[in-house]
Amino acid sequence: MSGFWQLSFELGARDPDLAEESCFELGATSATYVDAHDDPVLEPLPGEFRLWPATRLQALFADGSDPQEIARALTVALGIPPGGVQAERIEDRVWEREWLRDFHAMRFGRRLWICPHHERVTETDAVVVRLDPGLAFGTGTHPTTALCLEWLDRNIADGQRLIDFGCGSGVLAIAALELGACEAHCFDIDPQALTATRENAAANGVQSRLTVYETADGLPLGVDVLVANILSGPLCDLAATFGSLVRGGGSIVLAGLLEHEAADVTQAYGTWFDIHPFEVREGWSGLAGKRKTHALRE
Repeated sequence: MSGFWQLSFELGARDPDLAEESCFELGATSATYVDAHDDPVLEPLPGEFRLWPATRLQALFADGSDPQEIARALTVALGIPPGGVQAERIEDRVWEREWLRDFHAMRFGRRLWICPHHERVTETDAVVVRLDPGLAFGTGTHPTTALCLEWLDRNIADGQRLIDFGCGSGVLAIAALELGACEAHCFDIDPQALTATRENAAANGVQSRLTVYETADGLPLGVDVLVANILSGPLCDLAATFGSLVRGGGSIVLAGLLEHEAADVTQAYGTWFDIHPFEVREGWSGLAGKRKTHALRE
């Protein structure tokens, strides 16, 4: 059976661009960053490089490559200690068949469904978002995304304007539009996320009502709903920014934080929002609340 070689090493303080460039010069077909310690993703602030506290670079090389020779070249080019580059043989699989087998339509709340293209939902009142699991940035299977989707199913109202901050695949914004929102505005620091959002919006026929932003400065003021599925550190830092974007009485949904972090995030938002946990799932907490009207001039 055909396959490929995966070589990986801890990035440490090395320049990410130099590390990637070295891999590609040695024949890599792809390079991906992964979390070495399986910690939650560290979501950076706008303009920061997307890294975890302990990051590994994984690079794939063609079947006929010499993994030992590549490992030696990487240790020299990047100053990696001997034995610091691991090589693993990965057998090829029919990935299309893999995800057709493993991914199915998923319901969130009463009527919202996330559905790959090969599945059909027959319920008469179903609201369906088409999002193939082969695309990057997820389809709702992570607990934090599921919390946001279920909140939208219960709470989004016709004609509302929404910001999806840290949009990833765009699934939350697209779901809101399908549920009745009139317009959605999406921001992410990762250009690939914005590309995925545009493609998913077009696949669902809502691209004319969805706008993507490469910088947060252009996001509109006075929206009805802001949803942010990012982690607690950036959430705390962005409290004032989010307060300026949401109209008085508007809603905010925060869902990328662990349960023990909910108190700190709630406190950070206290000046601008009446916000409380609405659900905990698999150790992740979702917060939601309303924009205080008396804080508009603070």
